[in-house]
Amino acid sequence: MAMKNLSFLAVLSLLALTLPLAIASDPSPLQDFCVGVNTPSDGVFVNGKFCKDPKLVTVDDFFMAGLQNARPVANVVGSNVTAVNVNNLPGLNTLGISLVRIDYGVNGQNPPHTHPRATEILYVGLGQLLVGFVTSNGDGNRMFTKTLNEGDVFVFPEGLIHFQFNVGRFPAVAFAALSSQNPGVVTIANSVFGSNPAIDPNVLARAFQLDPKVIMDLQSKF
Repeated sequence: MAMKNLSFLAVLSLLALTLPLAIASDPSPLQDFCVGVNTPSDGVFVNGKFCKDPKLVTVDDFFMAGLQNARPVANVVGSNVTAVNVNNLPGLNTLGISLVRIDYGVNGQNPPHTHPRATEILYVGLGQLLVGFVTSNGDGNRMFTKTLNEGDVFVFPEGLIHFQFNVGRFPAVAFAALSSQNPGVVTIANSVFGSNPAIDPNVLARAFQLDPKVIMDLQSKF
């Protein structure tokens, strides 16, 4: 009887040790793709960045200044996104978080886009913004939208198309935290009409139910 109990306990112990491994999954990618190579000498990117020797780490690896300064918004969309991610704040590596400051001119917008690797939480520091996101096809492409004022917070779920538009009479500023050290960004108009090489106009004409000449005119703008 004692041997049976010991065997049962041994099986439970083995299951306890192996179950976490069985349900584990691969880490989320931190770039668009990472093609495998057979020898390290052919490698360029890793899923994240190589770690600095801990003995050589300094306080400045965790510090960045200057986000209090306004950024110019003299571009076609009337906004400027200043990113704080692992590329300019190395201490973020492996920590799964990053930050952006967004400046909006009057009528400026952060046009419809997605972050393939992150959820975003946005805080309005100055001005008034109309924000929204669209759900996936399976949910019927529902639109969730709200006008935000100073001090308001809004969440954009990971991977969903979302936007911000300055509906106030003055410039606006927002700060957003994202749940990845390198969240990525796909601006919808740029990707669809400004890809390199260009998507065949006939493909887009069918998708958008437009004349191919209209599509080619749109592509010329990107």
